[in-house]
Amino acid sequence: MIGLAIGAGCSGSSVVQSGSSAGSIAGDSVTTAGAAAVRTAPVVAAVSVGEMPHDPKAFTEGLVILDGTLYEGTGLQQHSEIRRVELATGAVLDHLALPDDQFGEGIAAIDDRLVQLTWKSGIGHVRDRSTLIETSTFRYDGEGWGLALAGDRLVMSDGTPTLRWLDPTTFAETGHLDVHDGTLPVANLNELEYIDGQIWANVWRTPDIAVIDPISGLVVRWIDVSALRPPSTTSDGEAVANGIAYDPVNDRVYITGKRWPVMYEIRRPG
Repeated sequence: MIGLAIGAGCSGSSVVQSGSSAGSIAGDSVTTAGAAAVRTAPVVAAVSVGEMPHDPKAFTEGLVILDGTLYEGTGLQQHSEIRRVELATGAVLDHLALPDDQFGEGIAAIDDRLVQLTWKSGIGHVRDRSTLIETSTFRYDGEGWGLALAGDRLVMSDGTPTLRWLDPTTFAETGHLDVHDGTLPVANLNELEYIDGQIWANVWRTPDIAVIDPISGLVVRWIDVSALRPPSTTSDGEAVANGIAYDPVNDRVYITGKRWPVMYEIRRPG
């Protein structure tokens, strides 16, 4: 679940990057690359306080709520979309496809704009939030995984233990944040959300959400969502937890996963 160099977090066909190795949290230790290290951050189990339908065909890569509306970015080449979704019913109200050769990734809402990353294309799409129509694009180096608005700047993940800070207007990289649990770097940071001054990050191919201090990069808490994985997805190795959305107006947190038929509202950890 936590690794120094663990593979790509976005593939729908088990595409693994070079240098990948499996890791897991077991008991009171973090195991990575065959070596155990002491886990310092506490672990809490996610508790569902509500459920709503979610499209079981959606390969969820980005999730955000603004003004009571859910926006979702989906992945896989030839299937990647940006969507407007009715939160209560899961109905897709509007959608636009990405070019067939692009793999959609994380999304963020900035006022009247939506920003959507792509995995390996190095292209970010800026869209009109009301119509979903693209208004401009920008470029970035490396891979794009997760994206969230964190106050007055964007935070972006790329599968490494290092998060990037971006200017929300120019999308220029302005800094970085190295994420760690104790002294151990945490790789495979995927979908992101910013909640009450902390960064929440899915960790690819695990049931874990890392809650990260945005100043130090320290993981202050792990949220384990394994009990919420729908039984219908357990035979699908790609149907992992991915997608965190915070509704600041109603102070509610929602999570889902790739090809999950349900989205959960979860209780905020104390």
